[in-house]
Amino acid sequence: MFALIVWSATLAATGALADVAQRPADADPVGAAAQSGPEEAAIRRALEQFRTTHVPLSQAMAIAELLHDGSRTADISFETSGTPVYRVRTIKDEHVFENVIDANTGSITGKEIASSLKELDREDLANVVALKWIKQEMADAVQVAERAAAGSALAGGLIRQDGKLNFVIVVASGDHLKEVTLEPPKVGKQGSSRH
Repeated sequence: MFALIVWSATLAATGALADVAQRPADADPVGAAAQSGPEEAAIRRALEQFRTTHVPLSQAMAIAELLHDGSRTADISFETSGTPVYRVRTIKDEHVFENVIDANTGSITGKEIASSLKELDREDLANVVALKWIKQEMADAVQVAERAAAGSALAGGLIRQDGKLNFVIVVASGDHLKEVTLEPPKVGKQGSSRH
């Protein structure tokens, strides 16, 4: 297992809690050195390809969400096999749509995969149902994560930790990947007076 540096900061602007984790370059545990060589090389290659793309993750999400007006991004990942692309899963009503967006042109590649929420496994279904009840969007989480980790997001998704739904965003920062976990702000009762 990799050693992680974990620090957290309260981000007052959004009310979200961010945990940023990064694998330090000098923290290779004994026995992991043989495995880290190929893994580190793969990360370097992915980062090199990511840095040359023209479409940021936030734009790829917006493109996918426009395909189904009112949809919300539940998962997005940067993939480097062949032409670099973003694989985006959006949710609308009772449907899940998966689209592939070219990371250089922003065009949609391949055929859309549409499925029903009923086809999701239990964990994914629980995350999607919870997503319907929070106000924060994946795009909001990406912006917060990019600021917190001082980099550009290349993946994001939902994860349930300690019974709470969190956004997990992977950010390229320098020569490292940082994982940022964001707990959406709690929705509290608003007072009756408005300013």
